[in-house]
Amino acid sequence: MLNLLPATLRFLLGSILWLDFSQPPAVLPARTPLSFQLRHEHALTNDSRVIFSNVDPLFAADSFVMSTSNIQTHRPQSAKAFHGARLRSIRYDQSEQVLWDTADVLGPNVEERETLLTLAKMTSNAYTSSTASDWYTPEGWNKSIPFGWEPDADGIRGHIFVSDDNSTVVLSIKGTSAGWITGGGGPTVRKDKLNDNLLFSCCCARVGPSWSTVCDCHQGGSKCDQECLERSLMGENLYYSVGVNLYNNITYLYPHANIWLIGHSLGGSLASLIGVTFGAPVVAFEAPSEKLAATRLHLPSPPSTQHITHVFHTADPIPMGTCTGIYSSCGLAGYAMETRCHLGKVIRYDTVTHLGWSVDVRTHSIVQIIDRLLSEDWTQEGQEGRTVPEAKADDEDCADCFNWEFGSFKGQS
Repeated sequence: MLNLLPATLRFLLGSILWLDFSQPPAVLPARTPLSFQLRHEHALTNDSRVIFSNVDPLFAADSFVMSTSNIQTHRPQSAKAFHGARLRSIRYDQSEQVLWDTADVLGPNVEERETLLTLAKMTSNAYTSSTASDWYTPEGWNKSIPFGWEPDADGIRGHIFVSDDNSTVVLSIKGTSAGWITGGGGPTVRKDKLNDNLLFSCCCARVGPSWSTVCDCHQGGSKCDQECLERSLMGENLYYSVGVNLYNNITYLYPHANIWLIGHSLGGSLASLIGVTFGAPVVAFEAPSEKLAATRLHLPSPPSTQHITHVFHTADPIPMGTCTGIYSSCGLAGYAMETRCHLGKVIRYDTVTHLGWSVDVRTHSIVQIIDRLLSEDWTQEGQEGRTVPEAKADDEDCADCFNWEFGSFKGQS
């Protein structure tokens, strides 16, 4: 319904439909298992409208079951306060206090390997249709009947899973479709690449003099115009803005539900940016570092971002922030993946030290995570009794793009 309205009106209605977080969803006992079914798919039309397709329950009769735990989140008291603070920061470079409500909500139990494995499978399915051979299924899933997936949808897309009692919604967001990693590709490659290079590069994907930049903010040498960079991320057809509209649409469909966000790669970073906006629990797999993008988008900072969990391994240079330079695998494919600082906490699998994996961008695939990383409990000296590595806050001293100079350079002679 909302997607039929002009973008400006959608933004205003999105603010009106922002959930009243003074009355958060009821919290069930910790580790209560939840059972989810696929209810909808979401996609983006060529004119940047979010569209939904319902899934017939007969075609998605099987469930994804996982355990839960209580998670503390910080949510803006109102859309007016949040957007007011963000606009003040954008227009005047001044901070404004945002009053945050602290709430305990039910989230996925990220301390349990089986939960991460189930979420990874739900995430992987955002890349494909239920009739494809690479669709991960619970036992008995009927793969013979398509449910309206449109492979030519151009842009952000994924699935919406809902618990049996409608108390919890899981929004899955597809990552970058890139044949250079997975051998695949598809119609979303162009927009995916544009958003990658805007969100995760230091300056408009200016990696070398031969590169075509995605915005005109480079001002020679290592100088980059900060205001220009920030404007380049504000487009209504870019994925963060689309993701906010998508989230608002889901709150319209399920006004009393607790919403989780999951994603892989670019999808994980978008899940994190949306999750920090709304205070929703997030699990992101192998996601490029998004902390710099959150700053450039002028997202007000909550007291804590520990409701966001990143899961990645040390052999993947993309979340590690080492797939950089003209001659890197990313650079040779035209991707400027230059950031290294994450929001929230990180479950870091040291596959290089403990499993002898070689650093290789091909380990970035979500299939590698499912089949090689999460298929068995993690065993490591000093972490006995755990099935996954301990989640820890990212390095507080982490700095992105320290070799660049950012400021007001446009118009200077």
